[in-house]
Amino acid sequence: MRHSAAEPASASDADRELTVAGRADAASAGSWLAQRGLTPERAIVSAALRARQTWEAVAAAAGWTVAPDLDRGLYSASAETALDILRGTDDSVRTLLVLGHNPTVASLAAMLDDGDGDVEAVTAMATGYPTSALTVFSCAGSWVELAAGSARVEAFHVPRA
Repeated sequence: MRHSAAEPASASDADRELTVAGRADAASAGSWLAQRGLTPERAIVSAALRARQTWEAVAAAAGWTVAPDLDRGLYSASAETALDILRGTDDSVRTLLVLGHNPTVASLAAMLDDGDGDVEAVTAMATGYPTSALTVFSCAGSWVELAAGSARVEAFHVPRA
């Protein structure tokens, strides 16, 4: 998932807060995920303020209690580095939520796509990855084996309140 809409850049990009619309969109994303029965057992969230605030709104709307793992490296990670972060997930975790920034999130989603998923979702994902956008994947095997082209796109959603 990409973080929700944030205020314009200030003294520190990492300290940008969500806009009112961004908070509403994040809550809408949480509701959408909850309606589909998706509950992460682990959440890896960029340590940037707008990502943390997105997580808080998503989790509150979804009714989740999982504490996020805040990752400073996700803020400036390449898609390959983000993939390495995901590979560090314990195999006891069946559902993982990753919340970061573009272009990393969009690049990672495109990289993971195995080409056999939901055609409409893949097409929508390829036309742009706006704030609050999220892709739902399924994959077989161990997290350490996660690689380019190893996950099936099940859904793509851009929540707007």
